[in-house]
Amino acid sequence: MTDVLARPRPEPTVLQALRSPRLLTREVLAGLVVAIALIPEAIAFSIIAGVDPRLGLFSSFVMAVAIAFLGGRPAMISAATGAIALVIAPVAREHGVDYLLATVILGGILQVILGLAGVAKLMRYIPRSVMVGFVNALAILIFSAQVPQLIGAPWAVYPIAAAGLLIMYLLPRLTKAVPAPLVAIVLLTGAVVVLGISVPTVGDQGALPESLPALLIPNVPFTLETLGIIFPFALAMAIVGLLESLMTAALVDDITDTPSSKTRESLGQGAANVLSGLFGGMGGCAMIGQTMINVKASGARTRISTFLAGVFLLMLVLVFGDVVAIIPMAVLVAVMIVVSIATFDWHSIRPSTLRRMPLSETIVMVLTVAITVWTHNLAIGVGVGVVAAAVLFARRVASLTSVTRSVDGDTARYVVEGELFFASSNDLTTKFAYHRDPARVVIDLSRSHVWDASTVAALDAVQTKYAHLGTTVELEGMNAAAARFHERLSGGLGAGH
Repeated sequence: MTDVLARPRPEPTVLQALRSPRLLTREVLAGLVVAIALIPEAIAFSIIAGVDPRLGLFSSFVMAVAIAFLGGRPAMISAATGAIALVIAPVAREHGVDYLLATVILGGILQVILGLAGVAKLMRYIPRSVMVGFVNALAILIFSAQVPQLIGAPWAVYPIAAAGLLIMYLLPRLTKAVPAPLVAIVLLTGAVVVLGISVPTVGDQGALPESLPALLIPNVPFTLETLGIIFPFALAMAIVGLLESLMTAALVDDITDTPSSKTRESLGQGAANVLSGLFGGMGGCAMIGQTMINVKASGARTRISTFLAGVFLLMLVLVFGDVVAIIPMAVLVAVMIVVSIATFDWHSIRPSTLRRMPLSETIVMVLTVAITVWTHNLAIGVGVGVVAAAVLFARRVASLTSVTRSVDGDTARYVVEGELFFASSNDLTTKFAYHRDPARVVIDLSRSHVWDASTVAALDAVQTKYAHLGTTVELEGMNAAAARFHERLSGGLGAGH
């Protein structure tokens, strides 16, 4: 019974969803809600990148459809994102759209290479405190991105947004048959049209495309000079995109209690970006906000919702563009505010949690949040968080290392306890009473482990100091792995010479 409970909860397959009217309805409606929410986001990110809104919309369509087949995490949404827009904006500004498309294609190729190289396995080195900081920072960024829509807005924006929040909080208590965000969008858009209320709409964000995206090859010279221009931006895009996508996938794994293939997700993101660039899109990665709408707010669990989000997005802007254009931005602001509240890990800041949590873990979480929010760059925030976690962990482990001395006749015995690596072994040489010890010294390493060259160099230095005094030193108790490591390096590191 315990083994059964310990297994991940099975998620419905695409075939199961297609055979179940209830599951299929949930997936279809979830895809529709996500598609509606994607439109203003894609337009806004296009503006950030300094390109025509069509590039953001085409990118969101291509990536959502492609990742539905190629990705490793069912129900996760990939589309044009702010993180990628910020990275590639200088290319469009300084060299034009064709160079931007070439950058996106090269970035996708680099993601495939990184995926094949096993970069997804590096996720295991991201501590939980950094993951919590990443989630909380994203929630704050999602919320702060809505603030400009509320500052200096017409008075009617505020009651519309408040009504949207009310619907999304109360409706799920009555029924979950229809996603609450979709109900809010339909009801409040209808109310605005019927009452003739003048408020900012989706159409005010930019022009919607009127034709399908076409396959194209960027008009750039295929030279080393071109490669020199686009490679740094493509590499940054590849790293930021994979980092955000893999961490979002890990978050969805946790929410749904189901596993996913991070390597397949890495390869899928790369392929989707290559296709995005070839169809005139600005590239992207997994979207935490839209994924939370899909998984948490709408309850989607399969690739159907992801695929339909892309299909509905294209249908909405091409066939129902006039209808989409009248959706009040205030309703979408309300949807994203609910998403940000649901995304934030409120448990992590409860006083009871903070009292139990080691101070170093809290510092890493807060630092990750602060750097990510300050720079608006997930790669920098997570990178700083991982480095801080590593430093604090090394410091904590190093403090657990001890050396105990005892003397029995003509022998001094030192018992070393704890993990020996650069942080703990650098001051190892100061733990011995060289001039007071008898002619024989035994260093017992049975309660410790030699992890790196710094420790071997430190032990060599101790032996050298004793040798200058005519004292014999014996090392004992090393396990087989540590002994082989020590034997291979000892005497060849220049310690004490």
